Amino acid sequence: MNKAGERLYNGLIKENPTFVLMLGMCPTLAVTTSAMNGLGMGATTAVVLAMSNLIISLLRKLIPGKVRIPAFIVIIASFVTVLQLLLEALLPELNKALGVYIPLIVVNCIILGRAESYAYLSPPIPSLFDGIGMGLGFTFALTCIGAVRELLGTGAVFGYSIMPHSFTPIGIFVLAPGAFFVLAALTAFQNFLKITGAKAGKDVSKIQSGCSEDCMNCGEKGCSRRFYDNETNMEIIDLEKEEN
Repeated sequence: MNKAGERLYNGLIKENPTFVLMLGMCPTLAVTTSAMNGLGMGATTAVVLAMSNLIISLLRKLIPGKVRIPAFIVIIASFVTVLQLLLEALLPELNKALGVYIPLIVVNCIILGRAESYAYLSPPIPSLFDGIGMGLGFTFALTCIGAVRELLGTGAVFGYSIMPHSFTPIGIFVLAPGAFFVLAALTAFQNFLKITGAKAGKDVSKIQSGCSEDCMNCGEKGCSRRFYDNETNMEIIDLEKEEN
C-alpha cells in the first residue's frame, strides 16, 4: 500500500478518531441529532484537518519547537474562520444547527493531535492525506451516529421518511442521552466483530487496532498516540543505558 493509501486507511479504519481513539467526543455527542448534522460537522472538520496538516507540514522547519502549539492554533483558527464565513453565506441552516461547535473546531483534540504527532514531523503530501483520512474517518463516524439517532428518533434519515407509518419514534434518541446509547452500541458492535473474528481464527488486527506498544519505544512515526519523536527516543534510551 502506498503512503497516501496507508494514511487514508489509517484514518478510516485502523485509527478511526471516534470509534478507535475515542477523540472529539464533544461534537460527536452534541451535533449528531441527524445524519445531515453529522455529515456537515464531519466534512467541516475534515477540511480543516487536511488544510491545517498541509500548511503545518510546509512550515514545520520554520516553526520553532517552543511555540509550535500557538502556531498550530493560529493556522487552524484561520481555516475555521474562513469555513464559518462560507457556511454562514452558503449554508446558513447548517451553520445555525452546528452553532458554537464550529468555532470549537480550533481546539478539537483530533486536529491538534494530528498536527503534533504527524504533520509537524512529516512531509506535506503524506500529511495532507493523513488529514483527509482522519477527516473521512471522523465524518463517517458522525454520519453513522447521526443516521441511527435520526432513524430511531424520527423515523427518517437525511430527512427522508424510512420507517412505516406504524412506527412510533423513540424521542430519547434525538436528545442528549441518545448520543451515548448509540455511540456505546456501535462501539460494542465493533468489539463484538473483533472478538467473534478472533475466536474464529481470523485476522482482526485491523479492527480497532489502535496502539499496543510503549510510546517511548515506538518506531511508528505517524502514530497519533506517540508522544516522542525518534530523536527524543534515542536520547532517552541512551540516558537509560548510561544510568544502567
